[in-house]
Amino acid sequence: MLLAFNALKSRCHFLLLAGMLLLVPMMADSAHAQTNPSTQERPRRALPTEPEAQDIIKVDTDLVPLDVVATDPKGRLVRNLKKEDFKLYEDGIERPIASFNIEKIEGAPRPVAIVFAIDLSGSMTPEEVGRVSDAMREFSRRLAEHPAVFALMTFGMHVKTMQSLTSDRVKLDRAFERLSHEPNGMSTHAYDAVDDAVRMLARHAPLTKQHQMVKRAVVVITDGFPVGDVVSPDTVIERANAADTSVYVVTMPSYTRVLASTKMMPLPTPLDVSGLVEKTGGRSVYADQNDLGPLFRAIAEDVAAAYAIGFYPPAENRRDGKLHTIRIEGPAGLTLRQSRSGYQSQKADGRKQ
Repeated sequence: MLLAFNALKSRCHFLLLAGMLLLVPMMADSAHAQTNPSTQERPRRALPTEPEAQDIIKVDTDLVPLDVVATDPKGRLVRNLKKEDFKLYEDGIERPIASFNIEKIEGAPRPVAIVFAIDLSGSMTPEEVGRVSDAMREFSRRLAEHPAVFALMTFGMHVKTMQSLTSDRVKLDRAFERLSHEPNGMSTHAYDAVDDAVRMLARHAPLTKQHQMVKRAVVVITDGFPVGDVVSPDTVIERANAADTSVYVVTMPSYTRVLASTKMMPLPTPLDVSGLVEKTGGRSVYADQNDLGPLFRAIAEDVAAAYAIGFYPPAENRRDGKLHTIRIEGPAGLTLRQSRSGYQSQKADGRKQ
């Protein structure tokens, strides 16, 4: 059955390349997941409608933080910008930047909190799982000088935490070693996994540490074809924005090698199209069988190079219960990626409008 499922999934990839959509099977599997309790780890609400049902992580301070990554026209990271190089606009009105953290402050590296979420849905080969484990080790080593905590999750039919947030590299290595013994599933609950990862970061990784703002990120390793999720992409994006968490996606060779014979550039996967990466200030990369190490090192560099910017909204906006937009401008010629495009304030009574 597993082989048949993998063959079906590969055929779906070919259909996508020919311009056909996967909405029908995805919607069918999603509907099954919502009606069959055995497919769910815990209750979720994909599209909350009532105020008390909106399980959104809120900022607990008046300071609104966001991360910004700057790259030059060749895609290279720009690390030498100063506070005065940026302008911040709330609802189109310029606001003063209250806090500005760079990769290192007086020689002290910025703290980071990372959750790895790896797809074990059956489309990932054992060899790929092994290469991913090595690449994640390389990623963590790349950030060794930073005060860092890492966690590891797997997802397929269910989302499972293999290792909660820890600074102990031995525990993390043991979790990587256990990946090869984890069972495969026949669904790909990618959004559910990111949702759980964001919740973990919001609850167990403080926004500030050692007088610096913590960089929170989720690194998803998958074939890019979510199937069976209970939580919606928009809800995950909203929660990630509220928790100031960026999502990075590594799309594995199980998808990209489908294109090898056609020599085509990879088309966006459904995970790309959802806007999960773009709207959280992350980065999406496509792997091949030989470049996992460099890709993960590049993502680690991207995570470390983010500028942490914070501002205080005017008093009338802090408790009005409305959604406010945020836009960052930098030096001409640079491309900026920001971890959120806005924030949701609370009403004075603690409820959202």
